[in-house]
Amino acid sequence: MSTTDPARRDQTVRKYSPDSSASYEEDAYIPGEGWVLFAGTILALLAGMNLMYGIAAVSNSTFFVDDAKYVFSSLNTWGWVMIAISVIQGVTAFGVWMRWRAVRWVGVAICAVNALAQLAAMPAYPFWALCFFALDILAIYALLAHGGRRPH
Repeated sequence: MSTTDPARRDQTVRKYSPDSSASYEEDAYIPGEGWVLFAGTILALLAGMNLMYGIAAVSNSTFFVDDAKYVFSSLNTWGWVMIAISVIQGVTAFGVWMRWRAVRWVGVAICAVNALAQLAAMPAYPFWALCFFALDILAIYALLAHGGRRPH
């Protein structure tokens, strides 16, 4: 018997029925949720890159600009600051992905702190710092504009 035989009684494709026993309420579309997940992803990305930035700065790598003058302290100190920020960003990214409401404000705060830290550490690697600054601003926008309460 052929699969195109009109006499065949078994359907190979079933139509969607809203009466089905599976519940899809958790997967319902929530306006702005994509932006919030984007913010969590950016936070995780920034955490990983800040960790690499901090390790390179602490280990006195030749990755950074030579003879740069810093506003506050030295490259080694900024390396430890970036490592601390990266740990907080990683935990915050996890909280954003888990949809914890209060962690959204921690995300805004840590992105603001990281944006200021990148501007202060700009002499070490200017292009890198400006890219991080732009990503921080995007994450702040996503968390503030789209991270509100879910509509009922």
